[in-house]
Amino acid sequence: MQYTRRDALKVGLFGSAALALPLQRAASGLSVLDDRMPSSNLPKPFTLPLRLPPVAVPVATHDGEDCYRIAIKETRLEILPGFRTTVWAYDGTVPGPTIIARQGRRAKVRFINQLPLRHPTLKYTPWTSVHLHGSASLPSDDGYASDITYPGEYKDYRYPNFQHARTLWYHDHGVHHTAENVNMGQAAQYHMYDAHERSLPLPQGAYDVPLTISDRMFTKTGEFLFDTNDNSGMYGDVILVNGVPWPVMKVQRRKYRFRILNGSVSRAYEYSLSTGDPFTVIATDGGLMPYPQTVTRMRHIMAERYEVVIDFARYRPGTRIVLQNRNPKNNIAYPNIDKIMAFDVTDEPFSSANNEIPAALDPDCPVMNLQPSQSVKTRRIELRRQHGLWTVNGHTWDDVVASGFTLTEAKPVRDTVEIWELVNGSGGWQHPLHIHLIDFKLLDRNGRPPFAYERGPKDVVYLGENETVRVIARFEGVGKYMIHCHNLVHEDHDMMSQFEVVDPNAPGEDPLGRRARNGSFEPDDPL
Repeated sequence: MQYTRRDALKVGLFGSAALALPLQRAASGLSVLDDRMPSSNLPKPFTLPLRLPPVAVPVATHDGEDCYRIAIKETRLEILPGFRTTVWAYDGTVPGPTIIARQGRRAKVRFINQLPLRHPTLKYTPWTSVHLHGSASLPSDDGYASDITYPGEYKDYRYPNFQHARTLWYHDHGVHHTAENVNMGQAAQYHMYDAHERSLPLPQGAYDVPLTISDRMFTKTGEFLFDTNDNSGMYGDVILVNGVPWPVMKVQRRKYRFRILNGSVSRAYEYSLSTGDPFTVIATDGGLMPYPQTVTRMRHIMAERYEVVIDFARYRPGTRIVLQNRNPKNNIAYPNIDKIMAFDVTDEPFSSANNEIPAALDPDCPVMNLQPSQSVKTRRIELRRQHGLWTVNGHTWDDVVASGFTLTEAKPVRDTVEIWELVNGSGGWQHPLHIHLIDFKLLDRNGRPPFAYERGPKDVVYLGENETVRVIARFEGVGKYMIHCHNLVHEDHDMMSQFEVVDPNAPGEDPLGRRARNGSFEPDDPL
């Protein structure tokens, strides 16, 4: 089935999808929670085994580039035992396939929108825009919110993979419907490795485990239920890890490395182990920390990635350790939200290779060695709610669209260093602020040092209630990039703006300059 922009007009869109607000903004007022799955029908925690997402396989390789084809399609999966749930997901899996990339080898991914024309209950048209979160991609490959792909179209995204080893993730970024699309399953991890990271004796292979944590709510028939709570956030009553409700994982008596992504639409977490024992954070959004940090608890807001090592050698076989959630403020609590997953220690034999945490990981990390004295300018970015909308410095994405995509919050000069003061003056909301393109270093939080687990390169910062966080970054690259809250309900309503890195000798690429294409998707279609 072909679906063109002319068809979009026929089904009653506004003509410009970038101006179309979510239909929930004109909701009837009826509570969707009346159809919520009773708690008695939800699975008991730790009764289902953890699953690992599939690994993507290139369909072609040429000229130093790996080529992938990933379909965004509708599938029905058994997420709750005994029920089938409709998902709109990458290759029909939740999470989608993990892409594993080597530093210095480019990737091209053809994302094909094979979704239906309308959501069956929310009634929106599922245009998509795929953002590889954590990649310094060119503007036209960054998943610009208004660079949308309709059902029946595809777009080829090119990823440079020149940065240091890190855990990235790809997810939908389609204007005004990101929350719904991610809630329907459009999220997956992307791992990039390099020679330095592989030379360290950190856990690898079967002991290097991706964990995508998210929450969902279900209807009585097992479908995803979506409620924005007056556009404050979507909070589910089921915790999924790699798409499994409250799973249990068997572990051997050695160290494991967990790549933990908070893939939730709106929920933040605060982790601890039921034993009270410490665990070690070795990497943040932008890759390895200079030095490992050992903590007993840490908070984790949407879109952040933390790589954590847990040593199970101290436990006897048969011990169960629960990864707990203390449920930070401004997150709706339900039964069992205080639990994430469990680890059951076995007496299985194991390899002792790559079973260490070095005292130093990446002390020469360029971002973490930036100093305030290098900054040429300090800017203020304030997040607040105004007239029922979430705003960045008083602006929304609709303001950006109305300006012809010229409105910006900042125009840093290429290769210069700046300090940005990120301000959340609200006493009632938390915001995960994501700045595209760059990695940054946290300087302080309300004048105090950042938390131990934040002492690594970041691209998302947890802005708690009444917090001001100062970050420092070097602005490499050129062009327009988004800055927004990663509570995706806030982003859609409409806490997103942009900045532009400028270079008078190298004009920036137009983020809307290479659009999606109509076409059939034959298996032998050359990439």
